[in-house]
Amino acid sequence: MTVSRTPVPIEAPPPRRRSHVLGTFAFRDFRLLWGGLLISNLGTWMQFTTLGYVVVRLAGGPATASLYIGVLGACNAVPALLLSPVAGVVADRYPRRRVLLLTNLMTSAVALTLALLATTHRLFLWEIFALSSVRSATQSFDAPARQSWVPLLVPREFVGNAIGLNSVAFNGPSVLGPPLAGFLILSVGIAASFYVNAVATLAVVVALGLMKPAPPSSTKRENFVEAVIEGMRFLLTHPVLRSIVTMLVVTCLLVRPYSQLLPAYAAHVVGVDARGLGVLFASSGSGAILGSFVTALIGSRRRGWVWFVSALGMALGTLLLGVVHVFAVAVVVLVVIGLCVLSFAGSSNVLLQTLSPDDMRGRSISVFSMIILGFVPLGTLLLGSVATFTGLPATLVIGGSVALVLVTWVFVSNAALRRV
Repeated sequence: MTVSRTPVPIEAPPPRRRSHVLGTFAFRDFRLLWGGLLISNLGTWMQFTTLGYVVVRLAGGPATASLYIGVLGACNAVPALLLSPVAGVVADRYPRRRVLLLTNLMTSAVALTLALLATTHRLFLWEIFALSSVRSATQSFDAPARQSWVPLLVPREFVGNAIGLNSVAFNGPSVLGPPLAGFLILSVGIAASFYVNAVATLAVVVALGLMKPAPPSSTKRENFVEAVIEGMRFLLTHPVLRSIVTMLVVTCLLVRPYSQLLPAYAAHVVGVDARGLGVLFASSGSGAILGSFVTALIGSRRRGWVWFVSALGMALGTLLLGVVHVFAVAVVVLVVIGLCVLSFAGSSNVLLQTLSPDDMRGRSISVFSMIILGFVPLGTLLLGSVATFTGLPATLVIGGSVALVLVTWVFVSNAALRRV
């Protein structure tokens, strides 16, 4: 049975008013959710940093440390790949506030479990891997419900600003969280960051309790398999979103893994120690924060061109990273790449949200989350394998060049994408 659906125009009418970043905070429910996420993500970055430190310490040697960090990444990627399509249906079919309450309570429970195991000296590798998988499965349901709720919290002309500010709420704490985690590890112990995250995550729970309930976007009750297939069919047949999804996959496989490969780049290409590696990571993170602000400031205006320029900058930056062998120049290149990566991701997110009807938005965002969370680790494995034969600099050049050609071809050949 075919169900009528109100289409979302590719070329939307001009907004009733011009949006601006600070104006987005005028909407109470968005303000509540954003504030809760800002606090919660501080704990997330602290836990992320501490888990990496603990895994390396428990591994016992350089070779096994790299292996176990890869296993930790797989524990985060596999649940996202398997569950994200179903999670998109859940986001469309069930009240989003109820879904987010459950996911954030579960996330807090995982952090508390890690803290108690660390306090009692019973935290070992298998517990970390298992609990990381549980948290990843929880986040697979959290991301589409949360991100698809944003367009319902603000008017259409503020959607781009709101999505950019959500990225700020995630990337902003990345500057403070890791150093704070390092201080607590040395002064208090590894359990401290887990306790902080368990409490910080409850900030979202409190915010949700103060927000207005949101009814589900879809009242259809077809089975989950049919709903997933319908969502994939929608994306693959949409003249703009088909290209967006295609290039998300390409860039996650060929470009975005640069960040996971930075330790090898630091040691074997620009020849710096751990402090230099920290500077490289900080440069990429600073660029990411700038990219989040770009998404927030531009909003939904000329999003197709912003998407294209960001993708070009990301591909060119990765290519240049393979050519550069000077530390100071690499720092500048990484700032540019970080900016373009987040601007590209934000533009893709805005296009998916604004061009998807309400009853498809959760499924569209679940595909976005699945690609970001699942394909970057696969791309790291792909580029890392190629690098064993060609060397890391040549691999980065190849990945950036292929992505550059593909994104140019996609944009030039898609007139609808150039108009949004």
